[in-house]
Amino acid sequence: MYSVLNENIQYVKGVGPKKADKMAKLGIFTIEDALLYFPRQFEDRSVEKEILYLEEGEKVAVKGKIEKIQNKKIRKLDITEFVIDDGTGTVKLIFFNKSYLKNTFRIGDIVKVFGAVKIDKFGNIEMNNCEIEYEKTSKNIGIIVPVYPLINGVNNKEVMGVIRNIFDTSEVVIEEYMPERIIKEHGLCDINFAIRNMHFPVKKNNVKIAMYRLIFEELLFMQLGLFSIKGGNKISKGISFEKKKDLYEIEKRLPFRLTKAQKKAYQEILNDMSSRKVMNRLIQGDVGSGKTVIAQLALANAVLNGYQGAYMAPTEILAKQHYESFISFFKGTDMRVSLLTGSTTKKNSKDILEKLKKGDIDIIIGTHALLEDKVEFNNLGLVITDEQHRFGVRQRAKLTTKSISPDVLVMTATPIPRTLALILYGDLDISVIDELPPGRKLIETISIQKKNRENLYRNNIRKEIEKGHQVYVVCPLVEESEVLDVQSATEVYEELQRIYFSDLKVGLLHGKMKASEKDNIMDKFKNHEIDILVSTTVIEVGVNIPNATVMIIENAERFGLAQLHQLRGRVGRGSSKSFCILIYDSKSDVCRKRMSIMEESNDGFKISEKDLEIRGPGDFFGTRQHGLPELKVANLFKHIKILKIAQAEARKIYAVDPGLLLDENSGVRKKVEYMFRNIGDNISL
Repeated sequence: MYSVLNENIQYVKGVGPKKADKMAKLGIFTIEDALLYFPRQFEDRSVEKEILYLEEGEKVAVKGKIEKIQNKKIRKLDITEFVIDDGTGTVKLIFFNKSYLKNTFRIGDIVKVFGAVKIDKFGNIEMNNCEIEYEKTSKNIGIIVPVYPLINGVNNKEVMGVIRNIFDTSEVVIEEYMPERIIKEHGLCDINFAIRNMHFPVKKNNVKIAMYRLIFEELLFMQLGLFSIKGGNKISKGISFEKKKDLYEIEKRLPFRLTKAQKKAYQEILNDMSSRKVMNRLIQGDVGSGKTVIAQLALANAVLNGYQGAYMAPTEILAKQHYESFISFFKGTDMRVSLLTGSTTKKNSKDILEKLKKGDIDIIIGTHALLEDKVEFNNLGLVITDEQHRFGVRQRAKLTTKSISPDVLVMTATPIPRTLALILYGDLDISVIDELPPGRKLIETISIQKKNRENLYRNNIRKEIEKGHQVYVVCPLVEESEVLDVQSATEVYEELQRIYFSDLKVGLLHGKMKASEKDNIMDKFKNHEIDILVSTTVIEVGVNIPNATVMIIENAERFGLAQLHQLRGRVGRGSSKSFCILIYDSKSDVCRKRMSIMEESNDGFKISEKDLEIRGPGDFFGTRQHGLPELKVANLFKHIKILKIAQAEARKIYAVDPGLLLDENSGVRKKVEYMFRNIGDNISL
């Protein structure tokens, strides 16, 4: 079986080296690759009608005799016309720049035709650039046709032809890898039926049966892979923290009142911490909803119980900002807070590591540096990961291994749709802070086409700066790209400084800078020594500059909606009205729709649902960050019911055989390992 599936596509009948090169562009190198190259949709060409009953706009198949063929030229356009008669009426077929057809077909030939029907006011019927085949040798009309994702230079017929030849000339039998119990319990078809009917279904219902099997298994394997990485849903004994009196004193000192949503999340955390079960909780909170103060109170609770706390942030800028915030928050208490990042000097790092090991530091804030083996704790009780999607799944887990069963809190300012959260965090309890603190002003969002960009900078932005405010300008790339026609951060920085704002201070910030350079730029922006900061998405999370009132996003069409919402949240942090301006350079309906969503809503959860619907989960965070392999047939937005069933089955399997070592699960194990082969944190069951 595997020898056939692993054969080079070049040796399939009718392929050869040239066509194999074309297939390679689609990622098809072997017979197995071709069989697993699934259509994105299906076109039903099985409906055949008599010409008399054709209706305007319908796509339909017709059979008839060729009564007339003529060829004519209009300017540079070559037009070939056929007239087909089926005894009930005639239809004119019009082809553009396909003059070879007049030599392929003859008057009197019986043909099958498929295409869209046009009927003029006089009742004349036409079909333009339709499919035409001889009735006797017709392969692509009268059937349900798969429509494959394509690239330039490869057409649908070629892909169909290759796959058809595989089925016609090869002994293609795929060994069933799904356990018989699961097939019976969930009413799944066998894998050979599923694969064949994804490419050449005999009837519509077969497509549904095949799709259900493939969607179910894809979601099942994904969930098993994530359980293996994250340790499944094991319930282990943890620390039982008491709520100390001193915690009430810290709560009283808060300069503001917690919102209802904050109180609810905080109470859920305290309940988890007081139980004997290890806390595994995700806090989702929109930009500016006040997650950090909840994290600070949770850490205070751990320290007051005699334990240490760790807070891991994705960037040095954010870690440093949190460190300053924590120092301010715990001023007047005995809490000892330290900062450890990649740029901490060797001398300071050594001192911090010694104190941490002795227990002379209560709360350590840091970046990936906290994951290093040399970082040892005296008594770690609570681990908090901020903007957790920036870390690989194994990275997140590593910090928890530095102690016995510490409580775990993960936080994100990227609102994750419940559909996606279900699969990503099936082993976590979820708290949602969906309410902004009083006083936070809504940010007005405006989208403009690139042609209006000059007026924006010369007039609107200058006026805002004259009011004493500051501006962010975010670009998708650091340096100019020959591939993508988008303006880079470096290019925009030079343009703004030279053309529009030569009299003002413009700064540049991007991920390729050294940590010390980034810190220096951010400090200057905080201290208003920079009026306009041109940046990449390095400023996406956590940066807090209350005087910045405008966020301009260049080439906004290059960003996901969730990311645009994150960037928008960098402004609106002071008392002045703030704006987010999206500059786009696309005329597509999808782009316009996405810009409208941003203009109409400030609700991160609604936006994230739309983002998932439009872009799919593969692009929601970027596959490597969130640990999701690419899905070929399943859609987390559309297939939530199947996801829940597959997740329940994954739990059942994992409870009995977490390593997938039983004979009946050997095929599943191979599939899971293959599915996760390209993920940053390689899975190894």
